[in-house]
Amino acid sequence: MKILQPLLLIAIMVTATSSYSQKTDYKKEIDTWHKKREEKLKAENGWLNLAGLYWLKEGKNTFGSSDKNQIQFPEGTIDDFAGYFERIGTTVKIVVNKEVLINLNGKPIDEAIVFHPDSIKPLALSHKDLRWTIIKREDRIGIRLRNLKSPLLESFHGVERFPVDANWKIEATLVKTDQPIEIPITNVLGQTTKEKSSGKLVFTVNNEKCSLDVLDEEDGFFILFGDETNGDQTYPAGRFLSASKPDKNGKVILDFNKATNPPCAFTAYATCPLPPIQNRLPVAIKAGEKVFGEH
Repeated sequence: MKILQPLLLIAIMVTATSSYSQKTDYKKEIDTWHKKREEKLKAENGWLNLAGLYWLKEGKNTFGSSDKNQIQFPEGTIDDFAGYFERIGTTVKIVVNKEVLINLNGKPIDEAIVFHPDSIKPLALSHKDLRWTIIKREDRIGIRLRNLKSPLLESFHGVERFPVDANWKIEATLVKTDQPIEIPITNVLGQTTKEKSSGKLVFTVNNEKCSLDVLDEEDGFFILFGDETNGDQTYPAGRFLSASKPDKNGKVILDFNKATNPPCAFTAYATCPLPPIQNRLPVAIKAGEKVFGEH
């Protein structure tokens, strides 16, 4: 009996050490993941440098830093009168005024077609610290402007998060539909599109049965969800979460420690999708990113 007691104590200590090590490793994993997430936010194609979103009307749309233009870029970032965009249906042409240097994919231009119905990859336009592309949202075509010296980049010191907690790494079961379906997703512009969905993930939080409809992606699922923390601790409109495809038993891991703010939490110049009503959970998900800034 005297021999067993030390052995039992050693076993308990080994188990506790192993558990602590696993928790520490998991925290490091999430912290590393989040650091990369913040680096993406600060990157040239991230969300922190957006400086404008301008919808084009049919015909000519003059642009420059003067308020006499139909499209006014931020003061001091470009010539007063830089040229004009001409929209004809779903085709957009840019015409640049003389002595104004604007590059298209790195080369100076006088004029060029910068968007058309067969456009696959957005063409990159630039002037000094400005970068912009043409985007299309249903029947609306606009200019998404970036400023590589955006004040938000200078003031950004990270996104506050809930403490990392492995208990928010939850196993869910994919309940597939009999036939492939499309679910309506509405964005902040009020536009609704139908997105492909393989079904819903069913899981339990604090003895509460929950489910989330998934949107299909090439390498997994994209999930728009709301919960009871929205508007208080987290972004009012909800958050985003990605998940891998199910294993052979139809199981999917939902790691809410990787729940992120939508781009609209950082800028007014994004066109974020909103969680469908069925994806508003009746529980508080106290994991992942908290609200950024003032909303």
